[in-house]
Amino acid sequence: MNSPSTISLVIKNAQLVLQNEVVKGSLTCQNGLIQQIDQGPSSVNQAIDFEGDYLIPGLIEVHTDNFERHMMPRPKVRWDDAPALLAHDAEIAAAGITTVLDALGVGEADPDSVRGNDWDTVLSCMSDFVSRDVLRADHFLHVRCELPAPNTLDLFSPFSGHPLVKMISVMDHTPGQRQWENIEHAWIYFSGKKGWTKQKFEERVAMAQDAQARYAKPHRAYLTQYCQDNQITLASHDDTTVAHVEEAFAEGATVCEFPTTVAAAQAARARKMLTIMGGPNVVRGGSHSGNVSAIELAKLGLVDILSSDYVPGSLMSATVRLTETTDLSLPQAVALVTRNPAKSIGLHDRGSLAVGLRSDFVQVRMINLPDGRHQPIVRAVWRGGVRVV
Repeated sequence: MNSPSTISLVIKNAQLVLQNEVVKGSLTCQNGLIQQIDQGPSSVNQAIDFEGDYLIPGLIEVHTDNFERHMMPRPKVRWDDAPALLAHDAEIAAAGITTVLDALGVGEADPDSVRGNDWDTVLSCMSDFVSRDVLRADHFLHVRCELPAPNTLDLFSPFSGHPLVKMISVMDHTPGQRQWENIEHAWIYFSGKKGWTKQKFEERVAMAQDAQARYAKPHRAYLTQYCQDNQITLASHDDTTVAHVEEAFAEGATVCEFPTTVAAAQAARARKMLTIMGGPNVVRGGSHSGNVSAIELAKLGLVDILSSDYVPGSLMSATVRLTETTDLSLPQAVALVTRNPAKSIGLHDRGSLAVGLRSDFVQVRMINLPDGRHQPIVRAVWRGGVRVV
């Protein structure tokens, strides 16, 4: 990428999505930062004419499994680290995401899973590409730790002290509780995604329940203490009950990821935790695992952040969908994918169109669909004043 210090950029005739309003105007950037925002036309001849398209801050994604999907595009098919990272990065940027926390899972008994193997070569590749500034998006790490897995702490070891780690979430996917409270939903998922037979599924459920009893509590104590000692954002995951939220809050969690019930989301709000819900949940109109609808929580004012989870393109679509299904204005919906996620991980230099912040932004064209809804289309993306898409 070119150095942002060599870049002077002016955009005109854009609908600027600011923190509290949408205004038609122009924006000027210098040295990778937003220098000036003006309402009305610009007289600069070299300005990029948006022709009325929206200009929004670059999207900030704090939880996406997309990199893992590129590393293992099919069961037992392990892709090379570099091409997997580059393909993931291209897809992320094309979705309008300029800052991403790549969610990498640690802890899995299945040796065929990416989460059951060490991450040393992946971390080396990512650190190298980030240091060379060859990626389109700004990449950090979100470490997803499966508490009941026997190998979780061993696999977490290479992440310890890593400068790219911004968030750690503590998870427990033992069937019969949290996300998989309904065993039938768990069976549908694991048979479909991993090709498990009914016998293998039942064997793994029994193993998981035994492992949970042995490992979940000590692993949780270690990881929550690590976050406190190193000032890393701690997130709970799939909280179902008020007690789940209370436990996480007492341990220092400031983020509640994908609560499965209204009660859990309300408990998180009462404790001023930031609640993350999935973009696919919004786009589909409901949870794929039968849990609470993200739109329902948004109508109750209980959603702070959207995550694309397993579909990068869902982040932009979900933002617009919320303006059509709730009382959220466009600036309020955009905050769920920009300003609020930046706040959750302490990145105060981005997330809004404001003078002095990074010139990370996206050109979005809105088209009408036959059913009356609107579909946002990413036309161009800039990071640090440099066009990357």
